Amino acid sequence: MTTTSSERRPRRDAVQNRAGILAAATETIAGDPRASVDAIARTAGLSRRALYGHFADRDALVRDLIAAGAQRFNAIAVRVQDRDARVALARLAAQLWAEAAHVQVIAAIALDDAHVQETADALAPLRRAVVDVVRRGQDDGTLRTDVAAPTLARLVEEAARTVIMRVDASSPEAQSLAVRSTLSIAGLSWRESIELLADHPDLLAAPASTPVADAD
Repeated sequence: MTTTSSERRPRRDAVQNRAGILAAATETIAGDPRASVDAIARTAGLSRRALYGHFADRDALVRDLIAAGAQRFNAIAVRVQDRDARVALARLAAQLWAEAAHVQVIAAIALDDAHVQETADALAPLRRAVVDVVRRGQDDGTLRTDVAAPTLARLVEEAARTVIMRVDASSPEAQSLAVRSTLSIAGLSWRESIELLADHPDLLAAPASTPVADAD
């Protein structure tokens, strides 16, 4: 059966409206983590009833925000292909921080106790990538080996979670701190972390959207 242009238009409008609501929610919640559905609807230029036509409740809206963020984070993990596990881990931390810093309040909500499990599930590809990087670093002796790879990856994740939730994203040192904290948990000394960043200045400069790979 052929779909007419008049049938396609409502579907396209619905997708655009949903995307607009998510963008409005991101903006509104960034300004007020407790922002109501009414406030989000006003920012989106919709009525409360129209918003509920797309999302059953505020929790459903937040879950969609978390899912959208997880997709971007998982995409970063796919792009980072450095052969040196230390560089790969540092680049992951830097680019994930750059992504989260733009929506730090949303990131903090995604990582709070109420949503941490669904966030973890949505970030499964990223978590697997971190375990792979850690295991690779352990195999070549560049990362600590006194902790099993899955456990060490989880410790790295918890360190990143703390930085995202506790550090002011506007601080010029925030991204560097996120990277150095990650490397410290992984077994590098603070001097080694600083040297690694000095040897690879692009780590803190590369935007999250840029595919990168080690040339070695």
